[in-house]
Amino acid sequence: MFSSNSSQVSSSTTPKVLAVSHATTPYITFYSWGATGFRGVYSNPSTLPNGTAEGMAFSPDNSAIAISNFSTPYVTVYPWSSSGFGTKYSDPASSITGTALDVAFSPDGLSIAVAHASSPRISAYPWSGSGFGTKFSNPATLPTGNGNGVAFSPDSSVIAVAHNVTPFISAYPWSGSGFGTKYSNPSTLPAGNGDSVAFSPNGSAIALSHATTPFITAYPWSGSGFGTKYSNPATALAGGGDLSFSPDGLNIAIFHASSPFISAYPWSGSGFGTKYANPATLPPSTGNGGAFSTDGSAIAVAHTTTPFVTAYPWSGSGFGTKYADPITLPAGTGNNIAWSTVGDAKYQQFVAVAHNTTPFVSVYPWSNGFGTQYSNPATLPASTGNDVAFSPNGSAIAVAHTTTPFITAYPWSGSGFGTKYTNPATLPASTGGGVAFSPDNLNIAVSHITTPFITVYPWSGSGFGTKYANPATLPTGTGNDVAFSPDGLNIAIAHTTTPFITAYPWSGSGFGTKYSDPSTLPTGNGGGVVFSPDGLNIAIAHATTPFITAYPWSGSGFGTKYANPSTLPTGSGNGVDFGLDGLSIAVSHSTTPYITAYPWNGSGFGTKYSDPATLPTGQGNAVAFGQIIS
Repeated sequence: MFSSNSSQVSSSTTPKVLAVSHATTPYITFYSWGATGFRGVYSNPSTLPNGTAEGMAFSPDNSAIAISNFSTPYVTVYPWSSSGFGTKYSDPASSITGTALDVAFSPDGLSIAVAHASSPRISAYPWSGSGFGTKFSNPATLPTGNGNGVAFSPDSSVIAVAHNVTPFISAYPWSGSGFGTKYSNPSTLPAGNGDSVAFSPNGSAIALSHATTPFITAYPWSGSGFGTKYSNPATALAGGGDLSFSPDGLNIAIFHASSPFISAYPWSGSGFGTKYANPATLPPSTGNGGAFSTDGSAIAVAHTTTPFVTAYPWSGSGFGTKYADPITLPAGTGNNIAWSTVGDAKYQQFVAVAHNTTPFVSVYPWSNGFGTQYSNPATLPASTGNDVAFSPNGSAIAVAHTTTPFITAYPWSGSGFGTKYTNPATLPASTGGGVAFSPDNLNIAVSHITTPFITVYPWSGSGFGTKYANPATLPTGTGNDVAFSPDGLNIAIAHTTTPFITAYPWSGSGFGTKYSDPSTLPTGNGGGVVFSPDGLNIAIAHATTPFITAYPWSGSGFGTKYANPSTLPTGSGNGVDFGLDGLSIAVSHSTTPYITAYPWNGSGFGTKYSDPATLPTGQGNAVAFGQIIS
């Protein structure tokens, strides 16, 4: 992984956790983070913050996480480790006096400071492995208004506070004794209420976001304090909010109230460079807070409407293509972001198996191996399970099976199966072969063995909605598998008669006009179908040589077939899946070694990977890549 200045990043700076503070209980949500973005969710701490969480900060060694919040005691700190939250630290003996809006650890790890809404508006404490020490004396000259943001300089020698009354920013020397004599105000003051403050990573600049145009003000910083204000950015901001420097100091980002809700500029000793192009997919609403990842390879923003958090790859070119939203969203308005390099995916994962004999579906916790099987659902599927799928938000599980009602669905949680959902009012016509939820969690599709071969329903927390109209042009044979594209705008079915694969546009109205068949068809009955994670490819496993066929995919449908792999699978292809990062593809098949995998890139199949040392013991019916454990 590389940072935006193309210097190699050590594993010690690689982000493993993205944390979001938000306005609704549990007030904080922590995600495992990997190369493809959001993964699973960590369990909540046993003692939650007392109210809406605002600022967040990991200690420099990532051994603690601090959250400022709206209710007493206004600051909550937990031990943090690769296993997640530890038992909450005791509250400080000298309480914060009002709503806490931001929190920061000093880079040397010896102090913690909280910006808050009542006098003295900034409170600071020694910090150690035991937690809070005795509160430092208040500064002799207090900030003049509510403390909205706080930051330490990189060498821990200065502390700065953003506040809502002129001069809008106050800075003090900092030492083991606490606050020194306030630095002189800058000669050119910020234009309005200070919202957020940050030092550049090398300590040579200080920036303040504020409530009135130009919404951001930056100054050189030295041992003498504020230098002459930098020129405003040439492209004006649409608002003020939170701000963040990238770890290499080459970029600065501001998260704000008006579209595009996030703006970023190159940063140098000369100040602001030319604004980066906005991301192709904007956050949907006011950006309340955000940050670059610890290695500078990503940027995330917390915002006011669902999905409440949005993240993008970041490079020297600016924003990349938006990462997929997390499966489990924060519970409410996102307020801020923090990244940690400590974490190892100790979050809830599950693995489900559909099978031939009662109970027809089995689910296990997963964490570097199978956990104890969950209790079977109170109402079992009616017969042999042919396929199983979790909904994208993890709140439901569905099984396609051989006898009526052909599809069975249940609520799902960390406790296991809930009470079976009512069957759909209009059942699939016959044996369910495959099942898939749409990426937005709003639809569920079943492929089956008799006409119309595919059935789709709206999906909600209440279960199945009224069946969508069948496609105008039906698939031509038994539906063995079904898949939605990652953007939810297409649906494809693998089936038993030529053309063996059929695809349609998909929208809130249902099926669109069938895409043209690929110019080069698969050569036999379609067993499995899958889109690549980036949505740029589609692959089908089928019954006759070459047993797997892949095509480019676009808004126009199928592209020209990729060349077959140089080493083919050895038998009928029954299932297919792309790796989570899109860099590999695997097919399960009918004869030994029963599974075959290849590298994948924009040119198609790479040289076959070596077979596993221990082969599956029989025919491969399905294959799936799961969460990467780091």
